[in-house]
Amino acid sequence: MLRRKARRVQEDDHGDPLDAAQERRVRAVLALGGVPQADLLDGVQQVRLRLLERTASGREAPRDVSAWAAVVASNLAMDWHRAKKRQERLGERLAALRQTEHPSGEETSLLSLAVSQGLDELPDAQRQVLVLRFYADLPVRGIAEELGIPEGTVKSRLHTAVRALRARLHEDEVV
Repeated sequence: MLRRKARRVQEDDHGDPLDAAQERRVRAVLALGGVPQADLLDGVQQVRLRLLERTASGREAPRDVSAWAAVVASNLAMDWHRAKKRQERLGERLAALRQTEHPSGEETSLLSLAVSQGLDELPDAQRQVLVLRFYADLPVRGIAEELGIPEGTVKSRLHTAVRALRARLHEDEVV
């Protein structure tokens, strides 16, 4: 009976997988999780999308759609906070860079050109992990998960790429 009820809930409201009460509960969980009012609608849509993807993949409907949606909403709230912290750290790093003495425009251009050329000379795998680590600010674990490779491989590639880029910059007497 629970499965039939869950399936009925998915089919109610012209294909909307969440009924009004479930949507209110999702909004409440997101709000209590600290997600700003402006982002609540996006969060609700993410919960809907995940439920639809689950159904489309052929997996069983959750026994209690409302509870399942609340857990997903809670996870989304945590993800929102992680992304916010990541943005704050990036902002702090950029602010710290601005506070340091700025090299002249010519020095900056020369350094940018040398780094760009150095990146171009790296093998694709090394360049990829270097860019993900230092430009996208992903942790080693995140890079490993995204690329589907072991963390040790990411660390090894990063070490080799940084060493090669550093050597290139010293060769060119840029740093």
